[in-house]
Amino acid sequence: MTAPAKRMTVPEFRARKGNGPPLVVLTAYDLPSAQAAEEGGVDALLVGDSVGNVLLGHTSTLTVTLDDVIHHARAVGLARKSALFVVDMPWMTYHLGPQDALRNAARVVRETGADAVKLEGGVKRVGAIRALLDAEIPVMGHVGLTPQSVLRMGGYRVQGRDAQAAQAIRDDARAIVEAGVFAMVLEGVPADLAAEITREVDLPTIGIGAGSACDGQVLVFHDLLGMTTAPTPRFVRRYAEVYASQVEAIRRFCSDVRERTFPSDRETYR
Repeated sequence: MTAPAKRMTVPEFRARKGNGPPLVVLTAYDLPSAQAAEEGGVDALLVGDSVGNVLLGHTSTLTVTLDDVIHHARAVGLARKSALFVVDMPWMTYHLGPQDALRNAARVVRETGADAVKLEGGVKRVGAIRALLDAEIPVMGHVGLTPQSVLRMGGYRVQGRDAQAAQAIRDDARAIVEAGVFAMVLEGVPADLAAEITREVDLPTIGIGAGSACDGQVLVFHDLLGMTTAPTPRFVRRYAEVYASQVEAIRRFCSDVRERTFPSDRETYR
């Protein structure tokens, strides 16, 4: 009998700050992507509200609902073996006050088996973070370029390039650390600023477009594998070109069917 895989826990994830190799986080939106990520050896699976852009064809994450995220996270939860399992809180599921945030986060944990939730923002989100922690729900933070703020930011733009904006991000990072998050995503900020925050805080920073000094890195599954034709941000490294491989395989299938070479005798029941 095979022993069950040992699962990464929130305390173990936090303890990796300055202890061991950088943390590897990857988004997952369904059973096959989670299985591949697990077998590939990631430290954490993130069911991101980026599912709206990547799988549902939306131009932002603002249209993603709590039910959308829970639907995808349930499938990821079935595949999770050893990685930490974190689920995004969509826009307007934690913005109306601590009790609303708690009610929605409880649904995520209860219905998906998530180890933690992730929410965006800094100083303004301290009340929601503390409410979740009071209910024993671990929280991963997210500061810098926060996609749920795309309307205010005027698009997906690097944040913190001037002194005032950089100080605001530092203040946000400090606020959520004091509130009790166990880790934070730093997205779309200059590498020097990310390095400064990483040195200052006593918990892991997970970078995405934030340079190499962070305590770990996260990418979107479909970006990493080259599964879309959409332009990718500068920070994305494509480790495969799966979309092109899929198209070629489908062309071969179409050709075989039209030429009546599929199915063959070996692929036919008698």
